[in-house]
Amino acid sequence: MGSKKSFIKGALCGALTMLVIAGVGVGIFVIKDKATNTGEGGLVSSATEEKLQLIQEMIESKYLYGEDVDEDKLQESIIKGYVDGLGDPYSVYYNEAETRSLMESTSGEFGGIGVVITQNIDTQIITFTTVYENSPAEKAGMKSGDILYKVDGEEVTGQDLDTVVSKIRGEKGTTVEITVYRGDSMEEYTGVVTRDIIEVNTVAYEMKDNKIGYIAVSGFETVTYEQFEAALNDLTAQGMETLVIDLRNNPGGNLSTVCDMLDLILPEGTIVSTKDKNGNGSVITSDEEHQLNIPLAVLINGNSASASEIFAGAVQDFGIGILVGTTTYGKGIVQELYQMSDGTCLKITTSEYFTPSGRNIHGIGIEPDVKVEYEYDEANPDADNQLEAALKCLKEK
Repeated sequence: MGSKKSFIKGALCGALTMLVIAGVGVGIFVIKDKATNTGEGGLVSSATEEKLQLIQEMIESKYLYGEDVDEDKLQESIIKGYVDGLGDPYSVYYNEAETRSLMESTSGEFGGIGVVITQNIDTQIITFTTVYENSPAEKAGMKSGDILYKVDGEEVTGQDLDTVVSKIRGEKGTTVEITVYRGDSMEEYTGVVTRDIIEVNTVAYEMKDNKIGYIAVSGFETVTYEQFEAALNDLTAQGMETLVIDLRNNPGGNLSTVCDMLDLILPEGTIVSTKDKNGNGSVITSDEEHQLNIPLAVLINGNSASASEIFAGAVQDFGIGILVGTTTYGKGIVQELYQMSDGTCLKITTSEYFTPSGRNIHGIGIEPDVKVEYEYDEANPDADNQLEAALKCLKEK
């Protein structure tokens, strides 16, 4: 137990330095129709097929716990391993239960506990970045910043994030036991959480002093567009004169959602373009019907990824606002979800994307116009020097 805590604590120090975080549904994805089998070629070589046959025979004849072997799980593991062999952390095969959980997450409404979790792509440590107010998780004592250790007694560090999410989610009224590590002392805490229907509020907003509107967007799900539009309309009705959009710690989400949101604030032109392995691509554009005509600042940090970077890149390239904070994550690729006829699906990297000016930011990120490192204030934990810097920029406009 002590060595596990030491590893996690040490790895966290590295995570704070590297700021390499992958979130739930991190990045940009497009849901496609059901995939079909072309029937061309064999899945494995004859040598691999012979080896698998030998392994199967050894399991049947020698394996001590052979009577408990789940054949379906063995077959599923072959497929998962085949995709894992790509070495791409964003390309994943999902079984039926995992697929249901994934599709629920893109809709923004599901049976769950009410948390946002992220995973360090190097250490695989999973953290609760947000615990929603009045959520089942909060009622069970979970807190933002907790490190997820076990789900129903099973250690989950190192498991695929979407697989872990599928273990946490479930039908309303059912329970799940969550064990976390908390604080610098890595105190262990276990709580039993009763799942409920969670409708994710991905947008929070308020009117600050001097008629400065503030909109925080935590993810780009199906529900996000309507929530963002409603926030814009309400703040406008209140007499908003300038606006801050906060994309810090936003891991990304649905491509069409972020483009629809940008269409509400951009003038006519290219929002983003994509290109696949064959050089084929597409261009998504904004029309001239809607655009933001007031000073704008967008807050970003190292955990602002993919769809967040499309948003920030478009704002910067069109010159309609300033970016404040630190360099973004640097994920300039797109995944597509291919649904199988048996209820499973494959998420696979299919293209790279480019900002309106033609930049590909993969592995680079987007530099802010005004660089401000976050500084934690022990005397005032609610203080936010990055937000204050953005507000100051707008007041000076």
